[in-house]
Amino acid sequence: MNVLMFLTGLAMFLVVYHHAIYPLLLKLLSCRVSQDNQLLRGSERAYALGDKLPSIEIIIPAYNEQAFIAQKILNMASLDYPEQLLTVNIACDGCSDDTAKIARETIDCLSECAIDFQLHNFERNRGKVAVLNQCIAASEADIVGLSDVSALISVDALLIAASDFQNPRTAVVCAHYHMLSPGSHGEARYWDYQRELKRCEAQLGAPLGAHGAFYLFKRSAYQTLAADTINDDFMIPMQILQRGFEAVYDSRINALELEQAPNSQDRSRRKRIGAGNMQQLIRLRGMLKPRFKGLAFTFFSGKALRVVIPFCMIVSCIGSLLLAQHSTWFAVLFGLQALAYVLAFLPRLLPKGVSPKLCHSLNYLVEGHFASFYGGLSYLAKRF
Repeated sequence: MNVLMFLTGLAMFLVVYHHAIYPLLLKLLSCRVSQDNQLLRGSERAYALGDKLPSIEIIIPAYNEQAFIAQKILNMASLDYPEQLLTVNIACDGCSDDTAKIARETIDCLSECAIDFQLHNFERNRGKVAVLNQCIAASEADIVGLSDVSALISVDALLIAASDFQNPRTAVVCAHYHMLSPGSHGEARYWDYQRELKRCEAQLGAPLGAHGAFYLFKRSAYQTLAADTINDDFMIPMQILQRGFEAVYDSRINALELEQAPNSQDRSRRKRIGAGNMQQLIRLRGMLKPRFKGLAFTFFSGKALRVVIPFCMIVSCIGSLLLAQHSTWFAVLFGLQALAYVLAFLPRLLPKGVSPKLCHSLNYLVEGHFASFYGGLSYLAKRF
């Protein structure tokens, strides 16, 4: 009985810590640190550097992206950066639609643009990681930027990033992620929450990963990814940080996501992210060591716990149910959990728009955890 009470209590504490205590701690700690006096305005400093600006290559992996590829290319052509220092590499990974054709036609229409647009049309689909490894290895730029086709980048993004990279310790610069049309209120609230976490983590000097919409890194700091890497936009920055470099999350650099994924596709994506989270925990477990200081704190609280939270939710619910007949406190706690789950699944039971917004937020959170749970178990089953 004592063991069950301890495990149930620990599981409940970890759930509360991950969702409430950790964000509050981040908020309090980050309030004591300000980056305002560390960063000059990006465009002002970049222009002052003149010919000292680094060369940048933006690599855009594309697989069946005919709906967005033209907009992406036009967005790249509008970036405020010296054209002779900018290369845009569009890597079509064995597309079965007209992505490569539309890309070529759009590039041909930009005859007045001096940016070096390169189109690589690989005949066979090999996966994003293989494309990234090949393209980054072939790059000769000082800075490599990776960006999704469906994300538009703010015009002054590269000038701001160039100023961030003037710190010799900075090897990764992450952008501020926005969604043009969130699929639900729950998704919108979730990304508000994630952006605030990123901001606070960055002010502590320990941002975790990046969003694939857009981020940049020093090419010399890149390590070839393992062929089976799942979440490349997390592994690339974290491998760089593991080597002692620093990362910046710059809210002045904006990446706007145009694509709205349907619910079925979003659930599939979150299962894949869950599998990636499990892989990251296994491969980057060394970053939990105290010598990584703030990064170890954020990695444990923000990523490692995310892997085990679904297990904790199950243990806390079942444990409190078993203990309810012996303890009034656990009976109350079980009742509160049951109520939360009922509210979380109301949006699935009621017509769209009928259930309160709080229910949609709970639904997105709970379903996300269990999609992650499924993805993590699937990864372990294949690995072992």
